[in-house]
Amino acid sequence: MTEPLEIAQRVLDNVEKVIIGKNHVVRLALISLMCRGHVLIDDVPGVGKTMLAKSLAKSIGCSFKRIQFTPDLLPSDITGVSIYNQKTGEFEFRPGPIVAQVVLADEINRATPKTQSALLESMEEAQITVDGVSYSLPQPFLVMATENPVEYEGTFPLPEAQLDRFLMQISLGYPSETQEIEIIEKQQFSHPIDALSSVSNPEEIITLQNEVRKVFVDGHLKRYIVAIVNSTRNDPNNYLGASPRGSLGLYRTSQARAFLDGRDFVLPDDIKALAGPVLAHRIIINPAVRSKDVTGGTAVSRALDSLPVPGIKVH
Repeated sequence: MTEPLEIAQRVLDNVEKVIIGKNHVVRLALISLMCRGHVLIDDVPGVGKTMLAKSLAKSIGCSFKRIQFTPDLLPSDITGVSIYNQKTGEFEFRPGPIVAQVVLADEINRATPKTQSALLESMEEAQITVDGVSYSLPQPFLVMATENPVEYEGTFPLPEAQLDRFLMQISLGYPSETQEIEIIEKQQFSHPIDALSSVSNPEEIITLQNEVRKVFVDGHLKRYIVAIVNSTRNDPNNYLGASPRGSLGLYRTSQARAFLDGRDFVLPDDIKALAGPVLAHRIIINPAVRSKDVTGGTAVSRALDSLPVPGIKVH
């Protein structure tokens, strides 16, 4: 059987054939998948948010569905509906686009909070309930949602409960001049994703997810994670700090980062590198200090700066 680390590296290399010069972001998306988490991509149009989701789904051989969120989208448009069959005299469930292994929720903040909340159960419990009947979703299951930060007209901010269910919030950013030239050249005749083939399969990804959980985390580092999260709750600039789900997310992602680096133990650097993507979007800043450019990211930085980095015994 293929080594789990080799599987992860193959997927990473394959996605980077499409997403040029964004190794850090691709790694974060892969870490989320390895942790059975979901990703919110907050960025301007045209930087490759959709392509990241598509290329990841293709690389791991998983089914892919896209949901275009609009103000008139209904919850049943996501989960599916039960339709009465006159021939059998029974109701039949017609699954919606959420019943897939990789789901792209495009421009999620354009839908109403009621429709956004249709994702809550699926993201937390990997199931949906329609007309009182629960249906399990295929594994592995990953929601990659996108939102555009510069268009506020006709958008609805994501509820705190929704944001908290995203393991990470990431941003691709603009490519460098050299990278942009490479993107143009690679798409001269066709898009690289058209030639992208699968380098893994769902069974291998599930194995990979199980292996990541075996990575050792020292007790001092567990306390360090909790201290960071507690610091966000006690910061007077924060109206609401990160939840216990944030602590668990930081724990899991640090295991995955260590695994990707070929280690079977977590270092403080793993936690510090992931604190921003995992915790920043869970923090609500007091309205009084928002005008001073205080953000969730700066709140996490303050927490990291205020705490001593623990020494650990290498396992």
